[in-house]
Amino acid sequence: MSTRLKQILLVSVGLAGAIVMVFLGLWQMQVFVDQGNRGVADRAAQPPVPLDDEVHADGNVGDIYGKQVTIVGRYVPDQEELIPTGDGWRVLAAFEVRDGRVLPVVRGFTADPNAVSAPPAGERTEVGLFLPGEGDPEPGASVDPDRLGSVRMPLLAQQWPQQLVPGFVTLSAEDAARHGLTQAAVELPAGEGAARNSGYALQWWVFAAFGLGMAIRLAHGLGVRERRAEDAAAAHTDPARTDAVQPDRKEPTS
Repeated sequence: MSTRLKQILLVSVGLAGAIVMVFLGLWQMQVFVDQGNRGVADRAAQPPVPLDDEVHADGNVGDIYGKQVTIVGRYVPDQEELIPTGDGWRVLAAFEVRDGRVLPVVRGFTADPNAVSAPPAGERTEVGLFLPGEGDPEPGASVDPDRLGSVRMPLLAQQWPQQLVPGFVTLSAEDAARHGLTQAAVELPAGEGAARNSGYALQWWVFAAFGLGMAIRLAHGLGVRERRAEDAAAAHTDPARTDAVQPDRKEPTS
């Protein structure tokens, strides 16, 4: 087998191994993402906890973001926003909790903003998912400058006069139906999977780079050895070349 063919085989084996290890790393990273998403979904599926027990007057919030909560209070009349979603509107209302602060509550979703009824009067107990707030709308989204484009807590705090609870609630499907609405879609936050899976992914990618580098180095070394062997063979069979490469020697003087 020629040296060139050996080099090609070495690099090919190293490249194939590197590709396999890259895909193994991607698989481990996907496991990491999936575990995080499962953790977020499991958290959102836990039984609801009372919001009043976890959101304190000093602004501190317990470990309830991403969980179902039970809220007790009353809706503030004539304090409501319609947030466009592309195929309809989310109905966002001000809900005054027992300590006097206001909690933004997404009552539900509607395709016809003219069909939205006023929130029910009197004290209510409802259930929904508690989240810290949303970012800016997607780039390119058509948003009326006079309307909210998302549940942005800092912007909402400027528009609503009351002190806000640091988060908002999207009502459950059952409670949204009581308002004559369907449940609004909720974008759960990204979760974190087991750290070992991300570590495994990084290890596979390091192994891939190391294996390919070693294959290239071995192929290069094989070529160097082959050239040295050829030079040595040529020097052995060609005395003139041997004399040419040897240093001049002085004749001894008598």
